[in-house]
Formats: sequence, structure tokens, C-alpha cells
Amino acid sequence: MRIGELARRTGASPRALRHYEQAGLITSDRAANGYRVYESDAVARVTNIRYLLDAGLTLDDVSAFRSCLDGDVPSAAPSPRGLEIARERLAVLDARIAAQTEARDRLAAALASIAQGLPAGQR
Repeated sequence: MRIGELARRTGASPRALRHYEQAGLITSDRAANGYRVYESDAVARVTNIRYLLDAGLTLDDVSAFRSCLDGDVPSAAPSPRGLEIARERLAVLDARIAAQTEARDRLAAALASIAQGLPAGQR
């Protein structure tokens, strides 16, 4: 199937599919006219890639799952390495959320302080 069909069947954009291919997560052959041609099993592979990305993993994280991307990733028991990757990503996300919450709180406090010094109509 061509890239447009794979995009339509998986919900991924053609640009994302080219990115996945560049990362080595999917492969294609080239037709005589230069168009990318994907095997039918690419649908499951892309669906699994998108599932892992939607779960918060990065494309680098997903590359560690190459060996199981053709299976049923959502239903499979996680491997110890898969759990380790997920826990590491969760820690990164938690740290980012904490940093953003602190920044938000500082901004809110600064605005509240400024508002106290303004006339009532400008608060």
C-alpha cells in the first residue's frame, strides 16, 4: 500500500510515517515511480507505535520495543525492560509537571502581588 493508504488506515500523517521510517521503526520498498510501498503488516506496526507514543513514550523509547511492534502491544504482558522504560518516562513527566506547576505558582503570585498595587478597576 502507498503512504496515503497507510496514513488513512492508521490515523498517522504521511509526515509522521516518514519520520517513523527514518527512525527505523517501519520500512518500505520503492516502486518504479519512487513512491513508498508498505506491506500490510505496517498497519499493526504503526498502530502500536502510535499507542506507545500516545501513552507518553518518545520515539527513542519506542525504538526499544522494535521486536514486539508487529504483535498486539496493548494486550501483551510488559517486559521488564518495557516497564523500566515506562517508569523512567513517568519520572521525566512528573519532573516536568512539577517544574511547570512551580512556574505557574510563581507567575500567579507575581500577578496577585501586582494586582494588589493597582486601582480596583485595573485588577
